[in-house]
Amino acid sequence: MPQCLVIADDLTGGNATGVLLAKIGYKAHSVLSYEHSRADPAFNECDCLIITTDSRGLTQKEAYSRVKHAAKVFSSDNTVLYSNRIDSTLRGNIGSETDAMLDSLGDDYIAICAPCFPSSGRTLVGGYLLVDGLPLHKTNIAIDPKTPVTTSDIAEIFRAQSKYKVSSLYLSDLMNGKHALAKKINSLADSGSRIIIIDCVTDEDLNLIADAVITSKRKIIAADPGAFTATLARKLITPQNRTERIKILAVVGSVNSNTRAQMEKLWLAQRPIANVFVETKKLLDTDEIREQEISRVSNEILKLAKTNTVLTVTGDGLYPENRIDFKQYSVHIEILTGRINSSLAEIALRILRAEPSFRGLYVSGGDVTQAVCSAFSAS
Repeated sequence: MPQCLVIADDLTGGNATGVLLAKIGYKAHSVLSYEHSRADPAFNECDCLIITTDSRGLTQKEAYSRVKHAAKVFSSDNTVLYSNRIDSTLRGNIGSETDAMLDSLGDDYIAICAPCFPSSGRTLVGGYLLVDGLPLHKTNIAIDPKTPVTTSDIAEIFRAQSKYKVSSLYLSDLMNGKHALAKKINSLADSGSRIIIIDCVTDEDLNLIADAVITSKRKIIAADPGAFTATLARKLITPQNRTERIKILAVVGSVNSNTRAQMEKLWLAQRPIANVFVETKKLLDTDEIREQEISRVSNEILKLAKTNTVLTVTGDGLYPENRIDFKQYSVHIEILTGRINSSLAEIALRILRAEPSFRGLYVSGGDVTQAVCSAFSAS
């Protein structure tokens, strides 16, 4: 059964939150025809369920009705985290939809709004939403033809749409740690605030707010564009079927200088990564030597796959000193490069056949890509 329920006002936003949840290891399902989704076997398999109400452009009354109905249908004792996925630029009926979830879930719930989305340049400072450093009302988003936004003050938007008391906490309230922030949250909730907006600029801020919410022991609804929901999920929910992390294989035959810079940056990334270089000259030798090189690279990658999640097979021609002078061969260059590309494709095929935990394949170099597709009989 789902432990996290996300109600989103549009499909794109809901899917964006689903991607964030999937990236941190949860099985997330996005539902369109939610009236029939409980009959789908996948319903019981997912950790996080995303319901799309398609209510951003509706009236406040219509949006309220759709969200309340969705919350009533899908709320359960198994749900650990509820989320109202609001637009990252505050378009739509964010206040009335938050009211709908509060009314559906009960008087002991409050909504915590932390609309920071650092990777998308969305930050909240002094209660004002900034988009790449600009106040929201000074961006092109403000003149959206369907759902224009006329202010950057998020509390003002909530108060215009919600029947509940709205309060704000600012960056200065985050400076004394989670216990102090939890105390402030409880104080505002005890004084009747049902919607609490909290400044946030970085992922560290979201972590602190999530820790404070958990420390406060309040029942909450996360009202945010997805990053705060994902942060809370990571702290509150254990995936139903925790499995070995999937692996990605990259096969790189390009000798472009940009590719070299990209690969070197990848190899230095802070995650389990391993690379095996292919001695491309051996691929142009006898069939026996070619087979030995293909086997060597394939077997080394399979051994390294036990302790790494990203594995890269790279032609050593990435470095100029290893590049082949094709003029020394009496065979046409197209035949020679074709032999190299088909060898790289054979390596990829052997690795993926032998190790089922590989679920992603990245190929660089147009001719190599074509050869890989051919080896896999891909259409």
